[in-house]
Amino acid sequence: MNTTVPSTATDIDVLRVFCAADGRHGNALGVVRDARTHPDEASRQALAKELGFSETVFVDDPERGIVDIYTPGLRLPFAGHPLVGAAWLLDLEVVVPPAGEVWVRGDGEFTWIEARAEWAPPRTLRRYGSAAEVDALDVPEPGEWIYAWAWEEEAAGRIRARAFPGRGDGIDEDEATGAAALLLTAELGRALNITQGRGSQLLTAPGPDGIVELGGRVRLEGTLTR
Repeated sequence: MNTTVPSTATDIDVLRVFCAADGRHGNALGVVRDARTHPDEASRQALAKELGFSETVFVDDPERGIVDIYTPGLRLPFAGHPLVGAAWLLDLEVVVPPAGEVWVRGDGEFTWIEARAEWAPPRTLRRYGSAAEVDALDVPEPGEWIYAWAWEEEAAGRIRARAFPGRGDGIDEDEATGAAALLLTAELGRALNITQGRGSQLLTAPGPDGIVELGGRVRLEGTLTR
Protein backbone atom coordinates (compact mmCIF):
# COMPACT_ATOMS: atom_id res chain seq x y z
CA MET A 1 0.00 0.00 0.00
CA ASN A 2 1.32 3.42 -0.94
CA THR A 3 1.46 5.64 2.18
CA THR A 4 3.32 8.55 0.58
CA VAL A 5 1.83 11.92 1.51
CA PRO A 6 0.91 13.88 -1.64
CA SER A 7 3.22 16.75 -2.56
CA THR A 8 0.30 19.16 -2.17
CA ALA A 9 -0.19 18.24 1.51
CA THR A 10 -0.03 21.13 3.96
CA ASP A 11 1.47 20.92 7.44
CA ILE A 12 -0.26 23.10 10.02
CA ASP A 13 1.33 23.81 13.39
CA VAL A 14 -1.35 24.02 16.06
CA LEU A 15 -0.63 26.45 18.90
CA ARG A 16 -2.40 27.69 22.00
CA VAL A 17 -1.87 31.42 22.51
CA PHE A 18 -2.40 33.40 25.74
CA CYS A 19 -2.19 30.29 27.94
CA ALA A 20 -2.62 30.44 31.70
CA ALA A 21 0.40 30.13 34.00
CA ASP A 22 -0.11 26.35 34.21
CA GLY A 23 -0.07 26.02 30.39
CA ARG A 24 -3.79 25.37 30.06
CA HIS A 25 -6.36 27.21 27.98
CA GLY A 26 -5.26 29.74 25.36
CA ASN A 27 -6.81 30.30 21.96
CA ALA A 28 -6.24 27.70 19.24
CA LEU A 29 -4.24 28.88 16.22
CA GLY A 30 -3.24 27.15 13.01
CA VAL A 31 0.04 28.27 11.40
CA VAL A 32 0.80 27.33 7.80
CA ARG A 33 4.55 27.88 7.57
CA ASP A 34 4.71 27.29 3.81
CA ALA A 35 1.85 29.35 2.40
CA ARG A 36 2.79 28.39 -1.17
CA THR A 37 0.52 25.36 -0.78
CA HIS A 38 -2.40 27.82 -0.59
CA PRO A 39 -1.35 30.69 -2.86
CA ASP A 40 -4.64 32.55 -3.18
CA GLU A 41 -7.28 34.02 -0.89
CA ALA A 42 -9.97 31.49 -1.84
CA SER A 43 -7.86 28.44 -0.97
CA ARG A 44 -6.71 30.02 2.29
CA GLN A 45 -10.25 30.86 3.29
CA ALA A 46 -11.34 27.31 2.50
CA LEU A 47 -8.60 25.82 4.70
CA ALA A 48 -9.37 28.20 7.57
CA LYS A 49 -13.02 27.16 7.38
CA GLU A 50 -12.08 23.47 7.30
CA LEU A 51 -9.79 23.78 10.34
CA GLY A 52 -12.38 25.77 12.30
CA PHE A 53 -9.87 27.55 14.53
CA SER A 54 -10.60 31.07 15.69
CA GLU A 55 -7.82 32.13 13.28
CA THR A 56 -5.37 30.52 10.89
CA VAL A 57 -2.24 32.38 9.78
CA PHE A 58 -0.37 31.79 6.50
CA VAL A 59 3.34 32.67 6.43
CA ASP A 60 4.22 34.20 3.06
CA ASP A 61 7.80 35.18 3.93
CA PRO A 62 9.29 33.72 7.13
CA GLU A 63 12.43 35.86 6.94
CA ARG A 64 10.60 39.17 6.64
CA GLY A 65 7.65 38.00 8.78
CA ILE A 66 4.96 38.61 6.17
CA VAL A 67 1.74 36.86 7.20
CA ASP A 68 -1.91 36.60 6.15
CA ILE A 69 -4.71 35.97 8.71
CA TYR A 70 -8.11 34.28 8.29
CA THR A 71 -11.05 33.39 10.52
CA PRO A 72 -13.35 30.59 9.29
CA GLY A 73 -15.31 33.22 7.38
CA LEU A 74 -13.14 36.23 6.54
CA ARG A 75 -9.66 37.67 6.07
CA LEU A 76 -8.33 40.04 8.75
CA PRO A 77 -5.80 42.87 8.35
CA PHE A 78 -4.77 42.44 12.00
CA ALA A 79 -5.37 40.07 14.90
CA GLY A 80 -3.48 39.73 18.16
CA HIS A 81 -3.23 36.02 18.93
CA PRO A 82 -2.12 34.95 15.40
CA LEU A 83 0.73 37.48 15.49
CA VAL A 84 1.88 36.55 18.99
CA GLY A 85 1.72 32.86 18.06
CA ALA A 86 3.48 33.15 14.70
CA ALA A 87 6.21 35.37 16.16
CA TRP A 88 6.85 32.85 18.94
CA LEU A 89 6.84 29.84 16.62
CA LEU A 90 9.16 31.37 14.01
CA ASP A 91 11.31 33.35 16.48
CA LEU A 92 10.67 36.61 14.63
CA GLU A 93 11.58 40.16 15.61
CA VAL A 94 8.87 41.61 13.38
CA VAL A 95 5.65 40.30 11.85
CA VAL A 96 3.93 42.07 8.98
CA PRO A 97 0.19 41.53 8.52
CA PRO A 98 -1.69 43.74 6.01
CA ALA A 99 -2.21 46.40 8.74
CA GLY A 100 1.53 47.16 9.08
CA GLU A 101 4.78 46.26 10.85
CA VAL A 102 4.40 44.72 14.30
CA TRP A 103 7.54 44.55 16.44
CA VAL A 104 8.10 41.61 18.75
CA ARG A 105 10.08 41.00 21.92
CA GLY A 106 10.51 38.06 24.25
CA ASP A 107 10.39 38.43 28.03
CA GLY A 108 10.95 35.10 29.73
CA GLU A 109 7.76 33.06 29.34
CA PHE A 110 5.91 35.86 27.51
CA THR A 111 5.98 36.96 23.87
CA TRP A 112 5.04 40.61 23.29
CA ILE A 113 3.95 42.51 20.21
CA GLU A 114 3.60 46.27 19.70
CA ALA A 115 0.55 47.40 17.74
CA ARG A 116 -1.86 50.27 17.28
CA ALA A 117 -5.37 49.97 18.65
CA GLU A 118 -6.79 51.49 15.46
CA TRP A 119 -5.56 48.42 13.56
CA ALA A 120 -8.02 46.28 15.50
CA PRO A 121 -11.39 45.57 13.88
CA PRO A 122 -14.37 47.32 15.52
CA ARG A 123 -15.59 45.73 18.74
CA THR A 124 -18.34 46.66 21.18
CA LEU A 125 -16.65 46.96 24.58
CA ARG A 126 -19.44 46.30 27.08
CA ARG A 127 -18.69 46.85 30.76
CA TYR A 128 -20.45 44.89 33.51
CA GLY A 129 -20.60 45.54 37.23
CA SER A 130 -18.84 42.37 38.37
CA ALA A 131 -16.86 39.38 37.14
CA ALA A 132 -19.76 37.17 38.21
CA GLU A 133 -22.05 38.96 35.77
CA VAL A 134 -19.59 38.33 32.95
CA ASP A 135 -19.31 34.67 33.95
CA ALA A 136 -23.10 34.29 33.88
CA LEU A 137 -23.59 35.65 30.36
CA ASP A 138 -25.19 33.48 27.70
CA VAL A 139 -23.87 33.55 24.14
CA PRO A 140 -25.84 36.28 22.36
CA GLU A 141 -27.46 35.94 18.97
CA PRO A 142 -25.18 36.61 15.97
CA GLY A 143 -24.90 40.19 14.78
CA GLU A 144 -22.68 42.29 17.05
CA TRP A 145 -19.06 41.60 18.05
CA ILE A 146 -19.19 41.98 21.85
CA TYR A 147 -16.30 42.10 24.31
CA ALA A 148 -17.85 41.79 27.77
CA TRP A 149 -15.65 42.84 30.67
CA ALA A 150 -15.63 43.79 34.34
CA TRP A 151 -13.04 44.75 36.91
CA GLU A 152 -11.88 41.91 39.16
CA GLU A 153 -9.49 44.24 41.01
CA GLU A 154 -9.37 47.74 39.56
CA ALA A 155 -6.39 48.95 41.58
CA ALA A 156 -4.28 46.07 40.23
CA GLY A 157 -5.62 46.38 36.67
CA ARG A 158 -7.12 42.88 36.78
CA ILE A 159 -10.04 42.28 34.41
CA ARG A 160 -12.45 39.43 33.69
CA ALA A 161 -13.56 39.25 30.06
CA ARG A 162 -15.43 37.12 27.55
CA ALA A 163 -15.74 37.67 23.81
CA PHE A 164 -18.61 36.88 21.44
CA PRO A 165 -17.72 37.39 17.75
CA GLY A 166 -21.34 37.19 16.57
CA ARG A 167 -20.35 36.20 13.03
CA GLY A 168 -22.33 32.97 12.83
CA ASP A 169 -19.24 31.09 11.59
CA GLY A 170 -19.07 28.45 14.34
CA ILE A 171 -16.93 30.51 16.74
CA ASP A 172 -19.63 31.48 19.26
CA GLU A 173 -17.13 32.54 21.93
CA ASP A 174 -13.51 33.56 21.40
CA GLU A 175 -11.21 32.15 24.07
CA ALA A 176 -8.61 34.95 23.99
CA THR A 177 -8.90 38.12 21.91
CA GLY A 178 -5.79 40.24 21.50
CA ALA A 179 -7.37 42.91 19.29
CA ALA A 180 -10.15 43.60 21.81
CA ALA A 181 -7.58 43.75 24.62
CA LEU A 182 -5.74 46.45 22.65
CA LEU A 183 -8.94 48.46 22.26
CA LEU A 184 -9.78 48.19 25.96
CA THR A 185 -6.24 49.18 26.96
CA ALA A 186 -6.37 52.23 24.71
CA GLU A 187 -9.78 53.21 26.14
CA LEU A 188 -8.72 52.82 29.79
CA GLY A 189 -5.18 54.16 29.26
CA ARG A 190 -3.49 51.72 31.63
CA ALA A 191 -1.79 48.34 31.83
CA LEU A 192 -4.14 45.39 32.17
CA ASN A 193 -4.01 41.78 33.30
CA ILE A 194 -6.96 40.10 31.58
CA THR A 195 -8.43 36.69 32.32
CA GLN A 196 -10.62 35.69 29.39
CA GLY A 197 -12.73 32.69 28.47
CA ARG A 198 -12.05 29.54 30.47
CA GLY A 199 -8.87 30.99 31.98
CA SER A 200 -6.61 32.44 29.29
CA GLN A 201 -4.30 35.32 30.30
CA LEU A 202 -3.48 38.43 28.28
CA LEU A 203 -1.19 41.24 29.47
CA THR A 204 -1.20 44.73 27.99
CA ALA A 205 0.57 48.05 28.50
CA PRO A 206 0.05 51.39 26.76
CA GLY A 207 3.15 52.87 25.19
CA PRO A 208 4.16 56.10 23.47
CA ASP A 209 2.62 57.48 20.27
CA GLY A 210 -0.51 55.33 20.41
CA ILE A 211 1.34 52.01 20.67
CA VAL A 212 -0.01 49.25 22.91
CA GLU A 213 2.00 46.22 23.98
CA LEU A 214 0.23 42.87 24.10
CA GLY A 215 1.81 39.79 25.64
CA GLY A 216 1.10 36.20 26.51
CA ARG A 217 2.32 32.64 26.73
CA VAL A 218 2.34 30.27 23.75
CA ARG A 219 2.57 26.50 23.57
CA LEU A 220 2.81 24.09 20.63
CA GLU A 221 0.11 21.42 20.66
CA GLY A 222 1.13 19.45 17.55
CA THR A 223 1.01 19.35 13.78
CA LEU A 224 -1.83 18.54 11.40
CA THR A 225 -1.54 17.57 7.75
CA ARG A 226 -4.22 18.53 5.23
